Amino acid sequence: MATVTPIERALGAPGNSGNSNNFEKYAWLFMRLSGVVLLVLILVHVYVNLVAGDGVFKVDFAFVAGKYASPFWQLWDFAILWLAVLHGTNGVRVIIRDYAPSLGARFWLTSLVSVFAIVMLLAGTYTIFTFDPCPTSGTVQNLPSFCPAR
Repeated sequence: MATVTPIERALGAPGNSGNSNNFEKYAWLFMRLSGVVLLVLILVHVYVNLVAGDGVFKVDFAFVAGKYASPFWQLWDFAILWLAVLHGTNGVRVIIRDYAPSLGARFWLTSLVSVFAIVMLLAGTYTIFTFDPCPTSGTVQNLPSFCPAR
């Protein structure tokens, strides 16, 4: 039986079952649960945006501003953002773990994917929670009806 070094254990060497912290088990479980939750979140999102309303042609700034005026839809989209990014990042991490040719490549590719995931999470979260449905500049023709007249 081959000895697994601490570096290989930390990087998740393929075939390494010596991880005592059960990270891979929880990552596997997260993928299954987040996939089911994402399916529900995204199907409702698509239904509300495209089917229940007037279709894709009605989705404009006013439509998004109207949705984001409600904390419920902000949290809904926040949940989609975080689950989708973490689900996808975990999937890419597993692919890198299985197919990267060396420990160094595995480390740098995983680091790069993690940095991109963090940037997406920060930018998306910032956008969702700081979105101004009634901006003071720009065209006034697409503003939602609840914005004060200027």
